[in-house]
Amino acid sequence: MPPRPPVSGRFPTITEVLRLPVLTEGMPRVLAGASQLDRAVRWVHVTELLNPADFLEGGELVLTTGMPYPENPSKLRDYVDQLADVGAAGLIVELGHRYRKVPEELVAACRARDVPLVELARGVRFIDVTQTVHALILDAQGALLRRGRDIQDIFTALTLRGASPEELVHTTAELTGAPVVLEDLTHRVLMCELLGRPYEPVVSAWARRSRAAPTLEKLAPSGPEGWLIAPVQDHHGPWGRLVLLDSRLNTEPDPEHVLVLERAAVALTMARLAGPAWWERRAHRSVLRDLYERRFRSPADARARAEALGLPAFGHRLFAVVIRHTRHGGEGEQLDERIAKALTQTGVRALCGETAPGRIGVLLALAQASAWQPVAERIGRLAREELGEEAVVAVGRGVTDLSGIARSWQEAEQTAEAITPASPERWFYVPADVELPELLGVLRADTRLQRYAERQLSRLIEHDDRNAGDLLPALRAYLTAAGNKSVAAKLAGMSRQAYYQRLHTIERLLGRDLESGLQRTSLHVAVLVLDARGTAAPGS
Repeated sequence: MPPRPPVSGRFPTITEVLRLPVLTEGMPRVLAGASQLDRAVRWVHVTELLNPADFLEGGELVLTTGMPYPENPSKLRDYVDQLADVGAAGLIVELGHRYRKVPEELVAACRARDVPLVELARGVRFIDVTQTVHALILDAQGALLRRGRDIQDIFTALTLRGASPEELVHTTAELTGAPVVLEDLTHRVLMCELLGRPYEPVVSAWARRSRAAPTLEKLAPSGPEGWLIAPVQDHHGPWGRLVLLDSRLNTEPDPEHVLVLERAAVALTMARLAGPAWWERRAHRSVLRDLYERRFRSPADARARAEALGLPAFGHRLFAVVIRHTRHGGEGEQLDERIAKALTQTGVRALCGETAPGRIGVLLALAQASAWQPVAERIGRLAREELGEEAVVAVGRGVTDLSGIARSWQEAEQTAEAITPASPERWFYVPADVELPELLGVLRADTRLQRYAERQLSRLIEHDDRNAGDLLPALRAYLTAAGNKSVAAKLAGMSRQAYYQRLHTIERLLGRDLESGLQRTSLHVAVLVLDARGTAAPGS
């Protein structure tokens, strides 16, 4: 059965060429460079010259009978060095004309330079080899041109409809079937599409690995891991890089992958030139939400992703901060940008982004010996300056590992939700600041509490409604004064005699003894629930 042709749009490899009937008749045997047989063959070149590099451009499979080969081993090595330096795909030597056996010096030279060397024990028609292989190459080039037009159409359509950078990165990964990373010039991973792979093995120690892979003038494998890298620009010049992590190390890049990466990089550049792009904030927001909702597969995954974005998760104390505000539109995004810059200017490492409407999340990473309170106060002051007095900053407990940060987020969120205008004014709040009024405010929608408050106070509220009375405010003043009638009368703005009469009426209507600490506590809880619901009687 004849071998299957190479995948459409891809140049045939040396392995695929050796499986063609026109070459299997020659009984090919690999003598050197076996690990490089998946190199792409871009052309077949027949030559008997000792200086073949002058006629090669790279990627050619050289066919020779060895007729002009010198006896001098050093010249054989020079010949192989020329092939390796120009990037020839490999060398095939037909026995019988010049050699009965390929010289050991030639085999050693090819092994030293990792150049694939194949001997043909039987003669073959070189013209048949070139015609067959060139037909495959031309078919592949035609398919690649057609595929290139399809790829161009895909990214043009995405650009015209203003696709997000996340969608462009995702499309690049889908088209290539390989993980794709978008990084900025400081080697922070802003976006990535790993196609279901875990983060930890792909993006761990990213900055170090990325610096080892320079951006080449021509799109080609770069660095020790063989990444394909395309530059992304903005109005100011180079902005970042789009990186394709192909798993096939030290091999010729797939031409279709090169096309996809080039088109994707152009689309990303167009997206940045089209207008202001808060890509770093988008990246921070995405990671913060994933941490809060525990979407990462493992703590190692979470740590690798956070560190790839520039947050030192190991050896630091981590704090979740939630900013609650009532502003709308893009004000939240602008604030998180200013907070991030302010923290960076003071040397604080943090992720900062709008996590939900009316919510900005900040994940602080502080050295173990650092005091977190001054940083939290700085955030609180900035939030008040930008968002007004209604802004609330809440801080969850510190943790030493990202596996515990979700609980810290929940604490900060619950604390921010509990704080009311009646709470003591502070630059920031912690869970310990949530006392009974704040707790009841959080639980105000619980129907059990609502029924409890109604049972305790309904007679008093109905009396005030019928008589335009002020018994509920009088009770509130009494409870606020912890049962001190003189203080309560002043709070209520009444004479002692008038106030004492109202207390007597309250006891009679409710059937309660206001001197009882337990009954006073029960009534105080009911009043706080009523206040939290915002349904107190007029005049209260």
